[in-house]
Amino acid sequence: MRKHLKYIILFVLTLNVSWVFAQNDTIKTGVIDVVKPYTPSISDAFKVKESPSIDDEVTTTKKDIQYNIFSIPVASTFTPAKGKAAVVEQQEPEKIFDNYATLGVGTYTTILGEVYVSHAISRTESFGGYISHHSSQGGIENLAFDDNFSDSKLNLNYSSNLRDLTWSVEGGFQHQTFNWYGVPGFQVEEAANDAIATGHSFYNAHLGSDIKFMDTYINSASVFFRRFGDNQGTGENRFTAQAKVDIPINDEELATVFKFDYLGGAFDRGYDVDEELKYGNFFVGLSSAYELRQDDLTVNLGASVFYLNDRESGDNKIYLYPNVTATYRLVSDVLIVYGGVQGDLIQNSYYGFAGENPFMSPTLFIQPTDQLYNAFVGLKGKISSHMSYNFSGRYISDRNKALFRNNEITSNPDQNYSYGNSFGIVYDDIKTYSIAGELNVDVNRNFTLGIKAEYFNYSSDTEEEAWNLPDIKGSLFLDYQISDQWFAGANLYYVGERKDQLFLNDGMTVTSPFTMTLDSYFDANVHLGYHITDQLSVFAKGNNLGNQGYQRWQNFPVQSIQFLAGATYKFDF
Repeated sequence: MRKHLKYIILFVLTLNVSWVFAQNDTIKTGVIDVVKPYTPSISDAFKVKESPSIDDEVTTTKKDIQYNIFSIPVASTFTPAKGKAAVVEQQEPEKIFDNYATLGVGTYTTILGEVYVSHAISRTESFGGYISHHSSQGGIENLAFDDNFSDSKLNLNYSSNLRDLTWSVEGGFQHQTFNWYGVPGFQVEEAANDAIATGHSFYNAHLGSDIKFMDTYINSASVFFRRFGDNQGTGENRFTAQAKVDIPINDEELATVFKFDYLGGAFDRGYDVDEELKYGNFFVGLSSAYELRQDDLTVNLGASVFYLNDRESGDNKIYLYPNVTATYRLVSDVLIVYGGVQGDLIQNSYYGFAGENPFMSPTLFIQPTDQLYNAFVGLKGKISSHMSYNFSGRYISDRNKALFRNNEITSNPDQNYSYGNSFGIVYDDIKTYSIAGELNVDVNRNFTLGIKAEYFNYSSDTEEEAWNLPDIKGSLFLDYQISDQWFAGANLYYVGERKDQLFLNDGMTVTSPFTMTLDSYFDANVHLGYHITDQLSVFAKGNNLGNQGYQRWQNFPVQSIQFLAGATYKFDF
């Protein structure tokens, strides 16, 4: 406040002096000597370093507080116990047996027997064997001919695990019997009068070996030979050899597969010609692929080339196929996109046809299928740690695809299979479009579930239909370990409609074919078992629980609802 008052007084005095000079009318003249030019300067500013003192009635002085702690001892009799680790209840490890034997009996006079043995000769060598038998005396209603069947197998194997390689050899024998019981109704009387023998049997013997190498460019190699025949004078030989090699190119490796496939055989006669029908070919194939990886993208770029020699016709052909696949992880393992286009030369054989349809006539013309390309795209991944999915679409182009078709009825049937009760093979160029979806659930180690469905659409070139190919397939698989003793499971199948050809006898010398539609069918199978001890278990099975006498093949109904019960015993030597 004092500082401000000084400036105010100075300002008032200045005004008075100015007013006094303003009242003087005469200004005296004089001479002013300038000694030096005026050089103004600004003095330095200094910050006031004063700490304000506060003198306020509200401000109070803090009082000093003094305190003391009085320690008073407390008597205690508590003694803490020493800590102990929690005890985890340990389960005794489950005893695993190397061998087992199973025996079961059921309706339709069904017998099922299996024995599997495995023995470790040493730390690096083992020997094993397998024998099984499954038969039924039949009894399908409204059949005029026997429908019994049997299937017996014997297999032996030996393996050796060395430091740098693993190799094994295995061989076996199989014998099967079936019946051509599917005689159309209008042919039953004639077939019965001719007292046809519908029994048909197959046999095959095989021997094979494979070897796997460690830390070498040659990954594995294998050879296999099979002799297959039937009781109608048919004989077929097949020999295959394959080697998988990584060919080094600079700092990369080219995965390469070498193949050799020989097929030769003869049927005692043709379907309507009484002369031997021979067939045979061999091909040499080379497939290579180069793998590219970048982050979440994996691409395999390759191709396959085959040289085919038809020994009967003398024709030689070269086939070239793409072999390109790719996968991309959009979201780790949750969302994976995949796709590709591949091709292959498929070796057809009498053994393969009879395994799919045992009611074939031994009069087939056999040639390979040229699969020009198999293009596919899909989406797969895991919804959670317990659930996975797979959705895909395919477009397949097959040249000379083998189709099963009901054989026509000859004017004068002279064979047991020429009454419309057998199947032959026709070849056609088929284009197949399909959409498939699959869901697998592993709730825990005790419960697994799998569901799969697929839709097909076919386009044929010369044949009226893609014979005996279904438009829909569906399946469900379930396994449930109910408790330590009880276990159960189920298999459900659905097969959509198929088309086949039926020949009607006009009563004279010719037959008139027309297209038949086979109904779709549903087959439900369940099993239930109980472990009496670690070694002994009992089980029960129910098959075709829908009790449908459906026709898997035209004029060949299957057994209706079936039940089987048995026991399994595990043991060691």
